[in-house]
Amino acid sequence: MRSRCLAIPILGVLALLLAAPAVAQPVKLISESYQIPGRDPGIQLYVRNKRPEGMTAFTPDRIVLFVHGATYPAETAFDLQLDGLSWMDYIAQRGYDVYLMDVRGYGRSTRPPEMAQPARENRPIVHTDVAVKDFGTVVDHILTRRGVAKINLLAWSWGTSIAAAYTAHSSDKVARLVLYAPVWLRQTPSLVRVEGPLGAYRTVTMDAARQRWLTGVAADKQKELIPSGWFEAWWQANMDADPVGAAQVPPVVRAPNGVVEDGQRYWAADTRYYDASKIRVPVLLIHGEWDVDTPAYMSQALFARLTGAPAKRYVVIGEGTHTVVMERNRMHLFREVQLFLDDAR
Repeated sequence: MRSRCLAIPILGVLALLLAAPAVAQPVKLISESYQIPGRDPGIQLYVRNKRPEGMTAFTPDRIVLFVHGATYPAETAFDLQLDGLSWMDYIAQRGYDVYLMDVRGYGRSTRPPEMAQPARENRPIVHTDVAVKDFGTVVDHILTRRGVAKINLLAWSWGTSIAAAYTAHSSDKVARLVLYAPVWLRQTPSLVRVEGPLGAYRTVTMDAARQRWLTGVAADKQKELIPSGWFEAWWQANMDADPVGAAQVPPVVRAPNGVVEDGQRYWAADTRYYDASKIRVPVLLIHGEWDVDTPAYMSQALFARLTGAPAKRYVVIGEGTHTVVMERNRMHLFREVQLFLDDAR
C-alpha cells in the first residue's frame, strides 16, 4: 500500500494561519462587593456581583445567585481564582449577571456577637430558618436592583436546603434551580460533626479541612485529585475571609452550629425540612461520584420527590468529591451547570 502525504508550501501555511479566526479574548468583567441590611437590626449581608463590562440589559434567565454550604463562605469557592478563572467568572463571561452572598455568621457578613465569645457559652446560632431569611433578603435585593420578577439560584451542600426551601414557598421568584451536592435525609454519618455539647459555633483547622475533603477518595487517587497549590489557595482565601479565626493558634475557620443542630433534627431523622413537591421550576441535581458528604442516595431520593418541577435533571461528575468545584474535573461541573442555565433561552 502506498502512503500519501499532503505538502503545503510555506506561504500557503501562512495564508491559512492569517485567514483563521482569532482566538476569542476573555470577556472583561465588572466586579462589585458590598453589604446590604438584613431583616434583623444590626445584620449586614455581604454580596458580590460580577457581570460583563457594558452589560445594561438584565433578564431573569441571565441572572444567577449563589449560596454557600455549612462551613465556608461563598467567595472562597465560587470566586476563587484557580488557573486564572473562577466559577463566577466562567458564568459571567457567558453573558450572565452573577451574584454570591454570605449568610450571617459566614465570611464577610455580620458575625453575631456569640462568635466573639467562647463557643460553649451559647447555644447554636444561625439555623436554616435564619439562613433562608437572609437568602430571601438578597433575592429581593437583586429583583429590585435589576427590575426583574425572578432569577436563577445556584446552591452548594447546605445551601441546597436553603435555596430549595426558599423555592418551595417562592417559586414565582425563581427561574431555574441548581442544587450542587444536594442534602436530603441522611442514612450515613455526617462529616460535619462536633464532639460533646453543641456550642454557638465550631472551628475547623487546615488539617481537618484536608482530611474531610479527601474522605472516601482512594489513596492512589488523592495526589492527582487537587492540582498543586489549589488547596493552599483555597485555605488562604478562607483565612482572608475570617481574620479573627486566622489569628488563632492554629489558624481556624469559624462556622455557626445552627446547621449541625438542624442536621440532627431534620436530615438525620425522618423529618423533611421542606416539601420538594412544591418546587415548580426546572431543577438540576448534580454531585461528584466520590461525594461522601452528600452521597448519591440523597440526590436520588430528592429527585423522585420533585414531582412539581416542569423539568428535572440528575448528573454525576466522575472522579469528584463534595468539593469537585476546586478539583481537576471542575470544568465538567461548570459545563453541565452552564448547559442547564443556557437551556432556558
